[in-house]
Amino acid sequence: MSDQYIDYRKAKNIRPIPLPDKERYYWDLQNIENSWTGRIDANLCNTFVMEAEQQLVNAIELFEMGYFDCAYYSLRSAVEVSTTMVYLSDLPEAEREKQLEAWKATLDFPMETQMIRQLAKSGAVFADMLTKMADFFSDAKKLNAELNKFVHKQGLQHFYMARNHPINQNKSQTTFIKTFEDYLTRCLGVVAVMRLAIDPFPILLMDEEILLRCFDSMTEPYSEDFVEKYIGQSTLNDYKKTDLFLGTYDSFIKDEKKNESVFNVMKYQYIDTTRFDVIFSQLHLLSIYDIVAVLMTFACNKIVKVYALNGVLMYHTNKETNRKSHSWSTDDFNRFGKSDKLINQKYDEAFISVFSFEDELYYAEHNEPLQQKDADMVVNYVSEQLKNHFHKMEN
Repeated sequence: MSDQYIDYRKAKNIRPIPLPDKERYYWDLQNIENSWTGRIDANLCNTFVMEAEQQLVNAIELFEMGYFDCAYYSLRSAVEVSTTMVYLSDLPEAEREKQLEAWKATLDFPMETQMIRQLAKSGAVFADMLTKMADFFSDAKKLNAELNKFVHKQGLQHFYMARNHPINQNKSQTTFIKTFEDYLTRCLGVVAVMRLAIDPFPILLMDEEILLRCFDSMTEPYSEDFVEKYIGQSTLNDYKKTDLFLGTYDSFIKDEKKNESVFNVMKYQYIDTTRFDVIFSQLHLLSIYDIVAVLMTFACNKIVKVYALNGVLMYHTNKETNRKSHSWSTDDFNRFGKSDKLINQKYDEAFISVFSFEDELYYAEHNEPLQQKDADMVVNYVSEQLKNHFHKMEN
């Protein structure tokens, strides 16, 4: 059998179709990708979130390639993965461990409807969501039933033979594309909402009043446009009535609100050296690494960047470095920390000086060499301020 025939037969009933708004969907999917949970007991959920996102990506690509039934299967799979995620995180601990082991070992495991039924009875979070978000879950149930029509090929319109028959090949594909996009939008919305059963931070952090009171969460908030398109205001309002959302909201709204400059230090490791007075007013809200970096840049105006944890933490300032390269290596910082000469080590077009505070090494990047009095000022000032800081904490 010739390769030419194989190519002909392979493509005979397959008709690739470009999605006009493909790029927009990829941008929107970043909301899912960046919604990682920081819950220590739910780390596995991040893998499920990424898998659900990948299934949605697969659906887009398969649809464009012409494998439309496979695309719809991937849409359904994304919803099922997100349901399994909630199931394995929301059951009572003993049952959760049992089901997780069964899932890992590919033993008998409940189907999606069975998972939802069990969560409705035993899920601490899901049962409350199911009650207060009845319309959403009713729509999600209908969505699953509709997707099954494509996956199980019920109706000639779901056959390749019918869709690509010569009689139909010249028909407009507008409705076909719009139908897929509608299902893609709905499935993406289900995944986005099921993610909220783990914690409410993708929604909670959209509120600046909470964002400026929260710790440095690894979760990025959903965008306003994303929520409007994929979740909807009605579903959002219902979600905000859940115990999970209200309880978390109440726990943060009582905390001290950070000013913008302090928030930038915590969240983005950015120190505005023209705003030291504002930063110092809330220094107590920062981590020890943040505090040391701020104190170092205040003690010596030659310092333009500060590194900690062998470069893993990198604090920028409003001052530019002379170093042209944006890359770095932990090997560099290991070498800097072990050098016999800790001050004024050459770092491409800049310099690195190493200081030790609270048994941690900090690396100051500066454009001109430090004088001994500069280094002494950093050591003495930071040490004294840390002493005062810990004294206040103890009292």
